[in-house]
Amino acid sequence: VNPFLSLLHSISSGLSDTELAAMKFLCRDKIRKRKLETVQSGRELFSILEEQQEIASDNLEFLRKLLQHIERSDLLSQVVQFEEQEPHAPDEQPDDKRRSFDVICAHVGREWKKLMRELGMPEVKLDRIEAAYRFDLYEELVQALREWQKWKGKDAKVADLIKALRGCNLNLVADMVEE
Repeated sequence: VNPFLSLLHSISSGLSDTELAAMKFLCRDKIRKRKLETVQSGRELFSILEEQQEIASDNLEFLRKLLQHIERSDLLSQVVQFEEQEPHAPDEQPDDKRRSFDVICAHVGREWKKLMRELGMPEVKLDRIEAAYRFDLYEELVQALREWQKWKGKDAKVADLIKALRGCNLNLVADMVEE
């Protein structure tokens, strides 16, 4: 079972109708009114927040704020405990990703947006990165890879990078990453 989904399910199960209503009210600036009206459970609310990238396994700040506002310190402590757990999968060390990122950054160049699209990154994020680092191609790719890793959390795997590189016909870079 995915630990993040388990956390969201646990929090959802602990919410009263009044607390859910309060959380929905606090999300009015994030979710359209019509969509909020259909929400009947915490799970539904969290699914929408996840879709809109307001919460993720590695970005729980908004969820923490919601729980603070409804004064549920018990549920908040579950979130804190989740965040303190080991963030990396046991079969893939952070050094593997770092080395892979270094190889990719050194060899991908102007094809970086194509690669990030292949990895499923939203166009809005790519545009933001490009605007922030307009004249530094290397830094655009570094930031894009960091954003992808943050966005995917524990699901960010070197194997996915290799697959995306091959999908962009960057086979030589993919071979170097595999080594």
